Amino acid sequence: MDIDISQARPPGLLRRLSALIYDSALLFAVLLLAAALVVVPYTELVGSEFPAQAWWFRAWLVAVVAGFYVYFWTHGGQTLGMNAWRLRLVRVDGAKLRLKDALLRLACATVALAPAGLGLLWVLIDPDHLAWHDRWSRTRLVLVTKATPPPAGN
Repeated sequence: MDIDISQARPPGLLRRLSALIYDSALLFAVLLLAAALVVVPYTELVGSEFPAQAWWFRAWLVAVVAGFYVYFWTHGGQTLGMNAWRLRLVRVDGAKLRLKDALLRLACATVALAPAGLGLLWVLIDPDHLAWHDRWSRTRLVLVTKATPPPAGN
């Protein structure tokens, strides 16, 4: 089920930040598990201290973060935090995100949030209440009612 973007309301900054904080707590737990899945076998098999600064370990953790967002965005358009705060991520045409849409949004969000979160703060002055990464990736966060069903096929 596509969402009619012309009728959708964009969320404000506080709701976006609340969902982000909520997801950060969940993502922290996921990263702890992901790290344990690598660190414990490494220390048991190799018998030496784990090289936490190794490029491959950092790449693994970045891949876990990317996988977290990409999976949820392409399977229902909501992370747990977005669901709790009644947000859904869709393309500008109201359709659910495809893999390439989610990857593009993730890359754009990384760039938009890097300069002290200015890309997210932009929603305060943008006439359509869009962040930089919303515009760049041609995706939108929309408020959904409690009765709005998830997109079909999930």
